[in-house]
Amino acid sequence: MPVAPESGSSAPPVPLWISAGWLLLDMALVTTMQAIVKAEGETYPAVQLVFLRSLIGFISVAPLVRRHRRKLTDLSNIRGHLARVAFNSAALTLNFAAFAALPLALVTAIGFTRPLVLLVMAAIMLGESVSRIRYVFTALGFLGVIVMVQPDAIPWNMGLVAAFGSVLFGSLAVIQTRRLAGEDTVVLMLFYTVGLTLLTFIPAAIVWVPIPWSEAPNIILVGVLAQLGQYCWLQAYQKQEARLLAPIGYLSILFSGFAGWLFFGEIPSLSLCVGAVIVVLTTMLAAPAERWQKNRSRA
Repeated sequence: MPVAPESGSSAPPVPLWISAGWLLLDMALVTTMQAIVKAEGETYPAVQLVFLRSLIGFISVAPLVRRHRRKLTDLSNIRGHLARVAFNSAALTLNFAAFAALPLALVTAIGFTRPLVLLVMAAIMLGESVSRIRYVFTALGFLGVIVMVQPDAIPWNMGLVAAFGSVLFGSLAVIQTRRLAGEDTVVLMLFYTVGLTLLTFIPAAIVWVPIPWSEAPNIILVGVLAQLGQYCWLQAYQKQEARLLAPIGYLSILFSGFAGWLFFGEIPSLSLCVGAVIVVLTTMLAAPAERWQKNRSRA
């Protein structure tokens, strides 16, 4: 799940329905990609799928890599960039593994907890100030997670470990991105694409499963859909405030739930639906509640 850029972009806003359309198209493309990953994940290791996805992305940005090659080889904080790519590699590999093992809607719902995890990490690792009410909403959000996964009814398996591991490493990647504040955005994007390809190459080669020509189109489509989805996501957020688009982003669980039912016969449980609603509401209402508390204290 990409992290929304900060509000206040210098680009003039466009009508909300246009940006919402781009975001919904992104969800449709990414959900289709996730469905393919789930189907192919029964045959091919997650890290192999991640490598092939990143390789296709690398091919698509190769002209930009050549144009900015001097910037890429003259980085002031190479360790920071490598750490960011490593965290992202782990997050994406675990995410692909989770999609192969769990219902699509459950993995998507667990992914909604990233802002909650990120809030705690930012306070501990970056020293960011977090109000008490934010912590209260974070605790309520994790109660929603408990409702979703039903610890007393659903046995813990590697799929759940992978899903929560993806949230953990994805949050660490965001923390590392914040530590690289001020770096050129194009360089961040290119280093991520190149680094992800190189970093997953050896692990993918170790566990490589030969791909017959009949399966090649599906594998290629994973990378193509990921790149197209990223383009649509950027189009949505470049000229619209993140606060207006964030609630629309939670509709992705409807896309995942529909795809899971259509392609795999997955029917979201009542507990999953209730838990997802709790997580979404606590994430969306935390900021307004914090502003209300500040206004009340000033009065």
